[in-house]
Amino acid sequence: MIDIGTQEYRRVNTTLALGSFVVFCNLYLFQPMLPHLAQHFSVTETQINWVFAATTLILSVSLVPWAVASEAIGRKYVMVLGLLAMPIISIGMLMFSSLLGLVLMRAMMGIAIAAFASVAVAYMAEELSPQAFGQAIGGYIAANSLGGISGRIIGGILTDAFGWEQAVVCMAIVTLIGALLVMLLLPKQIHFSPQRGMLRYHNRAVMKHFANKTIMLAMLIGGLNFALFVNLYSVMGFRLVEAPHLLPIGLASLIFLCYLPGTISSKLTAIWTRRYQAISGIIVGTSISLVGMLIAYFDTIPLMIVGLCLISFGAFFTHTLAYSWVSQKATFAKATATALYLVHYYVGGSLGGFLLIYCWQHGGWLVVMFGGAPLYLAIFALCHQLKKGSAVNVEVTEPKRLP
Repeated sequence: MIDIGTQEYRRVNTTLALGSFVVFCNLYLFQPMLPHLAQHFSVTETQINWVFAATTLILSVSLVPWAVASEAIGRKYVMVLGLLAMPIISIGMLMFSSLLGLVLMRAMMGIAIAAFASVAVAYMAEELSPQAFGQAIGGYIAANSLGGISGRIIGGILTDAFGWEQAVVCMAIVTLIGALLVMLLLPKQIHFSPQRGMLRYHNRAVMKHFANKTIMLAMLIGGLNFALFVNLYSVMGFRLVEAPHLLPIGLASLIFLCYLPGTISSKLTAIWTRRYQAISGIIVGTSISLVGMLIAYFDTIPLMIVGLCLISFGAFFTHTLAYSWVSQKATFAKATATALYLVHYYVGGSLGGFLLIYCWQHGGWLVVMFGGAPLYLAIFALCHQLKKGSAVNVEVTEPKRLP
């Protein structure tokens, strides 16, 4: 196993963080563009949300198939394949002038993103020592945050200055460079043996993971957490470009710098888990995010920024703890388990947008708060069940590998 401080650890940590960075740049590139695209295509806020939701929905259903494929052809091959496909799909977006064509290409982008996202954490869990993994997972998710920030700011500023097409071209170039670096620098797996003809095994593994209460509850927490986090930002984007603020898209996209507290909090989880329980950390993170949503109610930009910073800090703290919980509690088919977590995560992000943006359209941030409150309460209830379930040590056995 690779330990902290070794050259191999630095290569794994750096290259997977780079891959994560470009993946999340591509995933969130269009989020700040939504108000501009709604005007460009003359559609409502809820309708234009499909540009973002199509990516996350198709991403979610592609995760498990990619995880299964990685068991046969290897984690690295799957990750590199997805990274190399992304700039090609980006250029394909420029060939369509209709909203439907753009939505379809963004759906294809979800398939490519899933190739990397579904197996990166499994690669780390298999190749790194437990201590190195605990350190690396925080850096990996911090790179998620930085990628999300950069993609959104690039999308907003370039769209404001030159148009959304130029933003797509710029991101395609950055992605191609990142994909080539990951392909060349990421070490081959040593603690992994390809397994072919195991579709039935992984189907049974999926059912076993669903039967594991301690894993399933953490997956639901991840989905609800992301439904709130990413879509509170989407709503804030619409809020800032409308009266009374009337900010341009480029300036409004700078709110995504409020992701930076999330980058910090994801790294702090390693310190938290050495001293306290992960479940209590999830409760703390969710509480901080809830306070942020309430503070953002006040219609002044400084308080909205404070609210977004708290939402980011709390949501990333919760996400990192829940994500690592699933990868560590799964005693077999780790790639499938982490992919299932991300399925819930991105389905939550997709569906939560239609809920919270609908609330925004029909009553502003106050109604958004009423729409988000039941989701926060559901997370607290799931944490209570998770704490009860984890106290009962129920062993879930690995399904038999049939020839």
